[in-house]
Amino acid sequence: MPNQLRDIRTVDETSYPYIFEQNVSVYLQNGGVIRCNVYRPKSSTGTEKKYPVLVTYGPYGKDIPYESFNPHSFKEINPAHKTQHSSWETPTPKYWTEHGYVVVRADEVGSGQSPGFLNPTSAATIDAFCDLIEWASEQPWSTGKVGLLGISYFAATQWQAAARNPKGLTAAVPWEGYSDRYRDSGRHGGIQSSGFIRLWWARQVASNQYGLPGRAERNWGPDTIEGDLSEEELKANRVASPDEAPPQRYRDNESFASANYNLEDIKIPFLSVANWGGILLHLRGNVEGFMRASSELKYLRFIVGRHDLPFFYEEEVELQRSFLDAFLKDDDRLGWSKKGAIAPVDLILRKGDVGYNDPVAERTFLRRSENEWPIARTQYTKMFLNPDGKLLFEQPFLTAPTESSYNAPGSGKPSDIITFVTPAFERETELTGHTVAHLNVSVNRKRHSQTTPSDIDLFVTLRHISSKGNEILYTGTMGEGVPITKGFLRVSLRKVNPDHPRHASWLPHRDYLSTDVLPVIPNDIYAVDVELGPTNVVVEAGGQLLFEISSGDTSGSGVFTHDNPVDRAEKVFRGDNNIHFGPKYLNYISLPIIPAKE
Repeated sequence: MPNQLRDIRTVDETSYPYIFEQNVSVYLQNGGVIRCNVYRPKSSTGTEKKYPVLVTYGPYGKDIPYESFNPHSFKEINPAHKTQHSSWETPTPKYWTEHGYVVVRADEVGSGQSPGFLNPTSAATIDAFCDLIEWASEQPWSTGKVGLLGISYFAATQWQAAARNPKGLTAAVPWEGYSDRYRDSGRHGGIQSSGFIRLWWARQVASNQYGLPGRAERNWGPDTIEGDLSEEELKANRVASPDEAPPQRYRDNESFASANYNLEDIKIPFLSVANWGGILLHLRGNVEGFMRASSELKYLRFIVGRHDLPFFYEEEVELQRSFLDAFLKDDDRLGWSKKGAIAPVDLILRKGDVGYNDPVAERTFLRRSENEWPIARTQYTKMFLNPDGKLLFEQPFLTAPTESSYNAPGSGKPSDIITFVTPAFERETELTGHTVAHLNVSVNRKRHSQTTPSDIDLFVTLRHISSKGNEILYTGTMGEGVPITKGFLRVSLRKVNPDHPRHASWLPHRDYLSTDVLPVIPNDIYAVDVELGPTNVVVEAGGQLLFEISSGDTSGSGVFTHDNPVDRAEKVFRGDNNIHFGPKYLNYISLPIIPAKE
């Protein structure tokens, strides 16, 4: 850095109901430094006490007020959490200090007031996160016990830090946080999830880079204390943007491999909070984290609603506090620390058409406890695709091969989609768990085309149709209406590893390595299994399911699109995609049907 680092820590003990220390420097084991804000309870006796610590670490700007970061969201959150130091996706200092916690909020390396190379989600940023956790456990105001609590980015990094088991880390609440950067976030089924990553990088990461001029003028936190960096210096001190970076298509590419970790290394107690509507980013990771971690005490709670609001609901904040109190304060009011006292899985059941983006209406959904995930009494049941567009429990009797075709690559037009619909259900049926689609697919060159296709991208969607014939939509991440669930697969990455310990018939395991790439030859037929995200829905009598196959994103994708022109090159995918039917070509979806408890 061209400017010498300054000691810029300030302390305010009078303006707030807590002690506010701004820009506290934390020196890293590699010689670098990050800066954090520390919010500490005021002691009523005047003598300094020790408290457990909640730590967050990320690139969004520790000094950017929630009200500036997302004014629309700030207006709608629980009024108790609308404070001057409220920050996007992180715990509110006023609330947590009132309840006997220190809150530490750090700028990630290369962002805000923390110098260094900006490379979010990398192994280097997790190194620094672990150093910060250990630092917090050793401070004079700390009991030595550190907890993690935060949404999205501030949850996804919790999995990685917990797998390192840093000193002091005692419990975690990863609230809507993916656990697999490749499968959950970066490349769905091997297809680049480019739309959201592009927006996320530009708005929430690059806009807060250390040394970026004009932050204060844009009301995006204070300018860098040491001064601005030139555009050349900024570019040299950050990883390439998603649009600039060379393609990282496989898990053994450096970007993914360097930050890989094993969920089984996680041993601390945690409460994983998964949102049924987060079908294109976090949901899968929260479920996988629960299933794979080695922790003796681990809990999976499902919620609904928008991505930003439920974290601050009064009842959810109290639940967070009861969990953290149990492990950080030895104050277990509900039984979190006693194995079996609380059911490990807490479901919310999506039954009825209550609309979407309506928190009041969604509160009518009922809850139910389960002892495991996936639910042990699940009946994995096949529904077969028929060439006439029907989706039936009975296996079709087909005497000759036939096919249904659609255009590729797709952009959501009717010619890019084929659908299959069930008859009206005769009785109420609950689906909760994992869905897999088994399809027989091929691609052929379009007549007079100058290119020959060499791959197929499958986009599949399961939709809920009411007895009145309209689609029932659920609240997505940003308040958009979303279907039951979606799934994806790049057919050249169809190779399954049945010998992997994570492999199951209801959740096929793919390694997604560069060595796994298989050819896709026009007019050859390939049998593939497509993973759809975990889900829950109760189909009432008279309702229907609709299964959709497409060559591109369809309605309910929101900003989570797969539209990178390099990753989805026209010359690779342009053709007619086909689903084949016949005595040797059965196509079906395996549904997780849950019988009623006896």
